[in-house]
Amino acid sequence: MTAEELYNPIQSNADPVVKINNLRKSFGDLHVLKNISFELNKGENLVVLGQSGCGKSVLIKCMVGLIEPDGGAIVILGENPHNLTIKDLNALRKKIGFLFQSGALYDSMTVRENLAFRFREEKEMKEAEINQLIEEALEQVGLPDTGNKMPSELSGGMRKRIGLARTIILKPEIILYDEPTTGLDPITSKEMSELILSIQKKYQCTSIIITHDIECAKLTSNKVMLLKEGLVKESGTFSALQKSSDEWVHSFLN
Repeated sequence: MTAEELYNPIQSNADPVVKINNLRKSFGDLHVLKNISFELNKGENLVVLGQSGCGKSVLIKCMVGLIEPDGGAIVILGENPHNLTIKDLNALRKKIGFLFQSGALYDSMTVRENLAFRFREEKEMKEAEINQLIEEALEQVGLPDTGNKMPSELSGGMRKRIGLARTIILKPEIILYDEPTTGLDPITSKEMSELILSIQKKYQCTSIIITHDIECAKLTSNKVMLLKEGLVKESGTFSALQKSSDEWVHSFLN
């Protein structure tokens, strides 16, 4: 089953969780994003597809304030990250989880230490509370017995799962997935896609999934946005885009 078939986003009269309007970004003469616009409600998964260099990663870096856009508007959880002080931007970023391609674990720390790192740095929680959150997160990603392992002892798929555990342990309202299935075999890739669905259902979080993996897009998306040369070529549900009359869109998805 897919996200499109299983889950309906949480409908309410509240403003969209993510609202992007006419976002533009260029690097010299290279126009990476050209008037990108979309909205996401609470509980929706948006998959962003496109060829390498079409602006997928630049989009999410603009969203979290890592890259300054040239124009357009970004509103995340009611805030424009580019109008915030450093303190307020960091507070907003705490509500946004990010899963890196590699998992981005600290090699010198055990799995448990990786998951506890931020809590121990902030020194606001008791050790027993931290341990409880770690156990819950590892259970959620299906790796309850890995707490004392080093990242070097884990497979690529396991490292990505631990990276996801480190993301969800902070209970983010939005999760940004950067190529969550890259480098994984087809079976492990499907397991990761199913895990994304499980997290969507349990935490009712909103997610943006950057991927080249068509099967991942099909499984995890409520909406798909297909970028080509910095523009939104087409958007809609995966099943609707598969039926597109546009030859390039049809060939890309099929």
